[in-house]
Amino acid sequence: MFAYIQGTVVEIGDGNAVLDVGGIGYNIRVTGETASRLSMTERDRPVRVYTYTYLREDQIALYGFLSRDELDLFRQLITVSGIGPKGGLALLSVHSADELRFAIASGDVKAISRAPGIGKRTAERVILDLKDKVGTPVPAAGVPEGNAGSDTAAALTGGAAEEAVEALTALGYQRSEAAAAVRKCADAGSTEEILRQALKYL
Repeated sequence: MFAYIQGTVVEIGDGNAVLDVGGIGYNIRVTGETASRLSMTERDRPVRVYTYTYLREDQIALYGFLSRDELDLFRQLITVSGIGPKGGLALLSVHSADELRFAIASGDVKAISRAPGIGKRTAERVILDLKDKVGTPVPAAGVPEGNAGSDTAAALTGGAAEEAVEALTALGYQRSEAAAAVRKCADAGSTEEILRQALKYL
């Protein structure tokens, strides 16, 4: 129904944000990270929130994200049997979009099941349904964690960064945590140097 809503933040609650658009307040369900970032927005400064409209006979709800990348992943998540909008938001509350993609692509059931209400079987179903759809991007160097999406950065799918992720995985680290560590130092140069610095974060 709505591709996005642009307005000023007037209220931040527990998992909700209210945006004023021309005198109408839109209540949007958001992750804790999104709520935190919205709360830091200057008063009266317009913000854009990309939205998914959930329609049922007894309920209409808006779910909001600060990037199309998060929204796209949310849409993929809710196609999985047993994952509704609430579950999709829970997953993106525990992990950034990139971290969740890494967890899915690497089959990290433990990481996925950290989200409230997501058990082992549901996590396995998420992996089975989405593993071939989400890819395993390593965000480009210099991009802040949590801001590396299709709108903001190209992905490094080869080279030193990817080799470092593979090496850390071979050492016994989960691919999702290895990729998160490499992301923080992907501009270090050689595979060896990236590994040396990435190990400091593990």
